[in-house]
Amino acid sequence: MTGKHWTAKEEVDLKALVDAKFNVNEIAAKIKKTPKAIMIKAQRLDLQLQTEGFVSKAIAIPKELPSIEEALKILAGVLKASVEPGLTRTEIHRLQVVAKISKLYKELIADYTHYREIERKLEELEKQNAQLLQTLKEIKERTPSSTSQQVSG
Repeated sequence: MTGKHWTAKEEVDLKALVDAKFNVNEIAAKIKKTPKAIMIKAQRLDLQLQTEGFVSKAIAIPKELPSIEEALKILAGVLKASVEPGLTRTEIHRLQVVAKISKLYKELIADYTHYREIERKLEELEKQNAQLLQTLKEIKERTPSSTSQQVSG
């Protein structure tokens, strides 16, 4: 289902409010549209919308990744809750979503850990390579070139 169509005046107002650096919620209140509608329209009009703080109110982004143990505890809680009698459809759906998110998190954290290990090994190899190049350079500086030995010999 789509909302009300945007009028030309609303588009002009949107551009002016974005230029004035109003955030999504302020613009939504002034134009009387949902924040989602504001973001979609701004994207379509290629406007640089101030969204800082908008997402963080809805979803708290942690400073550090949850550990595997924390994710497993959440999943264990979902498993335990899923066998409780009398769950509503909404509760079941929510538990299913949490379980899917937990599975995805497990896969992503494994990939992340793998890539971090590859990065660590690459940095180590780059250091070793730099040391070898430095050693090679020092050897070349200490060893007279073969052409100068032939000329003097």
